[in-house]
Amino acid sequence: MELAAYIMEHRCTVRAAAAEFGVSKSTVHKDLTERLPRIRPALYRRVRALLDLNKAERHIRGGLATRRKYKGE
Repeated sequence: MELAAYIMEHRCTVRAAAAEFGVSKSTVHKDLTERLPRIRPALYRRVRALLDLNKAERHIRGGLATRRKYKGE
């Protein structure tokens, strides 16, 4: 529940939430996609929409990270 609330509040990625809570990305993903639907289905639907958006945009974030790396930012 805390992970879901954090992700929704900060609109962050699974990786960022994992770093904040000191757990693995796998743990965050499993908690949000397998455990949360059984506990709070309505919250799961909102989180799922954000996770899907992050997945759709990840190629853009990856490209920006590469750009920053080679520009020395």
